[in-house]
Amino acid sequence: MHTEPGPDGQHRCWWCLSTPQYIAYHDDDWGYPVGEDQRLFEKLTLEAFQSGLSWRTILEKRDTFRLAFAGFDAQKVAGFDEGDVARLLQDKGIVRHRGKIDATINNARRLLELQASGTSFAAYVWGYEPSEAPTPGIASSPASVAMSKDLKKRGWKFVGPATVYAFMQAIGMVNDHLPTCAQHAKSEAARARFERPTA
Repeated sequence: MHTEPGPDGQHRCWWCLSTPQYIAYHDDDWGYPVGEDQRLFEKLTLEAFQSGLSWRTILEKRDTFRLAFAGFDAQKVAGFDEGDVARLLQDKGIVRHRGKIDATINNARRLLELQASGTSFAAYVWGYEPSEAPTPGIASSPASVAMSKDLKKRGWKFVGPATVYAFMQAIGMVNDHLPTCAQHAKSEAARARFERPTA
């Protein structure tokens, strides 16, 4: 785990330097707090699709994913039927994995159930924010294990501890920019300003 200088000379986490798109994602998106249900649903879904693949593959397809899944509007995705599944399985712009497609539709329905119970998905998710600083290089954490177990109990699919931890990194619940990364302090400042969602 290390940082390397990018095209502008700024040190960044080593994994993001392969393409300008990847650098932009690292600088402006990854590790910054998210508090809206729709954006959280998108991020968790894309982390689930990433399972077994590189994140770069998902990032390059992200705009097409958004089109294919109605902007990750859970109300719309929850209404997808077999015709939509067939359409998605023919869409070369996304990852055509039947299990992950079915899981996305299922998870949209579970998200609506959570909202109907009187809480937002954002409040639920941020309720698992750990108090301790992250350990660099880990693939899961006690908090991600706990959230994964509870999501599975609620009927969610493709939400293992590693997927949930990657989601926690992506939404800024933990700041996993390396301390020598130029974005570490910016992420930490954004986390300090962020108003944690409540039900």
